[in-house]
Amino acid sequence: MIRSYRWAAGVFALLVVLSTGVAVSSTAVADETTATAPKVDLVLDVSGSMRATDLGGQSRMAAAKQAFDEVLDATPEEVLLGIRTLGANYPGDDRKKGCEDTAQLFPVGPLDRTEAKAAVATLTPTGWTPIGPALLKAADDLEGGEGSKRIVLISDGEDTCQPLDPCEVAREIAAKGVGLTIDTLGLVPDAKLRVQLSCIAEATGGTYTSVERREELSDRVSQLVERAADPVVVPKAVQGAEACEQAPALESGLFTDREEFGQQRWYRVDVEPGQELRASVSVAADRAVNPDYGVLLRAVTVKGREIVRGEAAGAGRTDVMSTGLRYPKAEADDDETAETVCLVVTNSFSPAGGVKTTPGLPLELTVDVVDAGDSASDVAAFGLGRGWWLLGVLVVVGFVAGVLWGWVSRWRVAVWRTN
Repeated sequence: MIRSYRWAAGVFALLVVLSTGVAVSSTAVADETTATAPKVDLVLDVSGSMRATDLGGQSRMAAAKQAFDEVLDATPEEVLLGIRTLGANYPGDDRKKGCEDTAQLFPVGPLDRTEAKAAVATLTPTGWTPIGPALLKAADDLEGGEGSKRIVLISDGEDTCQPLDPCEVAREIAAKGVGLTIDTLGLVPDAKLRVQLSCIAEATGGTYTSVERREELSDRVSQLVERAADPVVVPKAVQGAEACEQAPALESGLFTDREEFGQQRWYRVDVEPGQELRASVSVAADRAVNPDYGVLLRAVTVKGREIVRGEAAGAGRTDVMSTGLRYPKAEADDDETAETVCLVVTNSFSPAGGVKTTPGLPLELTVDVVDAGDSASDVAAFGLGRGWWLLGVLVVVGFVAGVLWGWVSRWRVAVWRTN
């Protein structure tokens, strides 16, 4: 009897351990999935101007509510979605209070469609248009996790809370290097609104869209939410130094930084014998700059000797300048150690009059260290060799064909004269 009891107790203990292990494993998987899940915060303007009835005969607010219902139905399951409002609660004339009027209507997390729709249905056009403060709060809503982060701002008017410039706010958010993108949608074809919303989007690599019908609004927001679910490579934020000795050591990957006008940023990469370093950099002019500018990327030794460089120049026709370089390190004895290569990024952008110079211009650096045997240069060399070989064959064939054609022509003339 005692032996049977012990056996039963042992089986029960084993089941408890196994069930606990399964629960812990399931929790760990769920936590990991949540940590890498894409996040989207929809920021909706609920200011008094949203009462206007110029979107297909209905008010802007009514059109936004219908669009949100459709977007919520179409949101992918893996997306963690939230909703934030601006100008939804304070109806008075106190500017300070009006510029603090932003609230999280639905927290960023697993989507409860019924609850989110019910929350949106209660909204009524009310107050001010504090776009800058709302963007700052929305960035906080999206903190944490390793997945992509996206703010979708929908507004029908300019920010009314200057001097907190929402464009400067967007640049500050981008300067934090959190990999956050802001997309903007304007509900009225207003030139000043377009300039402001475009500037906000460009500061973070996002997009601006002008919509004038509810269907356009629904389609565009759905596209942006679905885009957040697409697999993306989120750049890792780094801070380059003013000299190679203090520069951060980088491995293969995608990195983001900020660089002041005319500044140099230094990074270090270790390259083993028989490996090839490939690096490229893009610097974006996210504000008005003077024409004639360039970007220079150099690879130098720790002693300052230049190894190779890549450079690009522009004259105001593009907002992004990119260049790259390649450095193959030759095979050597087994006892040779890795070489530290210093990457130096320099830009010659200059700000237009009255433009703020901080934070610095957004910089994106790609580093790839590969075995030289896997290098695309081998394929390129092979292709070049085949090209010269083919060119030689064509020259020989052309020469022979010309000789034969000349001989045949002379023979035909001779026969004609004989006859």
